[in-house]
Amino acid sequence: MAELPILHVRGVGKTYALGDQRIEALRGADLVVRKGEFVCLIGASGCGKSTLLRIVAGFEPPSTGTVEMWGQPVTGPAPDRGMVFQDYGLFPWLTVRQNIGFGPAARRRPQAEVKATVERFVSLVGLGRFADAYPHQLSGGMKQRVAIARVLANDAEIVLMDEPFGALDAMTRERLQDELLEIWQRTRLTVLFVTHSIEEAIFLADRVVVMEPGPGRIASEHGIDLPRPRDVSSPEFNALRRDLGGRLHSHHAKKAA
Repeated sequence: MAELPILHVRGVGKTYALGDQRIEALRGADLVVRKGEFVCLIGASGCGKSTLLRIVAGFEPPSTGTVEMWGQPVTGPAPDRGMVFQDYGLFPWLTVRQNIGFGPAARRRPQAEVKATVERFVSLVGLGRFADAYPHQLSGGMKQRVAIARVLANDAEIVLMDEPFGALDAMTRERLQDELLEIWQRTRLTVLFVTHSIEEAIFLADRVVVMEPGPGRIASEHGIDLPRPRDVSSPEFNALRRDLGGRLHSHHAKKAA
């Protein structure tokens, strides 16, 4: 018997009402994610990447189809699915420690357990020196590390990331990509990561899922069989980048036609 996937998206579609119009944002999405996988969703703006991620998170229901976590229907947000946004979403009035410990404390975990959890994840993301700082005292990269640690501390089994590094400068983005991979390899988390960047997707993912617009749907999936750490200048990496770039451009061309 095949192992049950951590996430199973079946025929998911989403239609929005806009006045008298109905806008079909997503159609017939099917996706299986296994425990411990790092999966990237790529595609142009308007192809339904973020819509699919919000449906998986339970922030909004699908118009058609179902989402299952360990075989159980997703009916709303839950700690086992943690969301990391581009704008961090930190509580500005709480310190790094307090932000990371918010979830366990809100679920009334014992104080000693909350403290141990917080210290573990403060150390994991390398923010020991800044544990008592507030978000406004942190760089963008540090804020994103706090956001990741907060999700992990809340017992997330799958982390949903919506272009988390999109607002960062190139050097910070590269450093955080390396740090995210290190955290992923140490914790064996499952990650579903939305990005516009083909290079970022190939660098991070076990598997890249290409989406196309009009309405948004999954066009193809590609296993990334490159050893880590990956060299973005290697011929193999650049061959994959050309292949995926060609697929995305062909989707644009078909849409324009």
